[in-house]
Amino acid sequence: MEQFPDDWQTALVLVPHPDDPEYGMAAAVARWTSAGKRVVYALASSGEAGIEGMDPEKAGPVREIEQRTSAAVVGVDDVEFWGFPDSDIRNTAELRAKITDAITELGPELVISVYGGPEWAPEMPNQRDHMEFAAAVLDAYDGLDEADRPRWLFESSPDATHAVEVTDQIGIAVRSLAAHDQYLTVLDPDTPVIDQARAQIDMVTAAREDFGGVRASCFELKRGPS
Repeated sequence: MEQFPDDWQTALVLVPHPDDPEYGMAAAVARWTSAGKRVVYALASSGEAGIEGMDPEKAGPVREIEQRTSAAVVGVDDVEFWGFPDSDIRNTAELRAKITDAITELGPELVISVYGGPEWAPEMPNQRDHMEFAAAVLDAYDGLDEADRPRWLFESSPDATHAVEVTDQIGIAVRSLAAHDQYLTVLDPDTPVIDQARAQIDMVTAAREDFGGVRASCFELKRGPS
């Protein structure tokens, strides 16, 4: 496992849904912003299909508010939503164009996206929205002119190549995920939201024996220097 690069100033996090940055990235983002780096979130959808029993017209604004609150906890003030349909995100020309515009307008050195593989682990399939979105990010990145192409493109991935220690950021990552209060309450009504968040963050930032035995957020390098 290699050390995640540190010689950058601006990162663009591209994800399909609210709460996607919090599962795997939030602790690292908190470390980066506390060091003075700028991180921007762009989300394809508002997650309007994500709260069971709540109409999409109501759920979308709720999830946007929760995502903005969650982002602020880890020091991210720039959050935008693109309005693509939750649960029907596809690798279309329209989505690729939006990704391309976001990258060229911001000019980040670093892009981080979601995992695009078929399974997180045996019998743990990935969501189609995630696979389609990750493929669109790769295609858009590859289609950029060399002058506009960020130096690195990573995915938050179980097939990690790089890691960043987040021992001191665990608590803030838990609070960031717990900000998705209504979403998590409906997801598991019998478990307090803070306990759900702590369990998830403990899982995705487990100590890595291949990274000095410390708590870490892990990423897979998809494009850029090896």
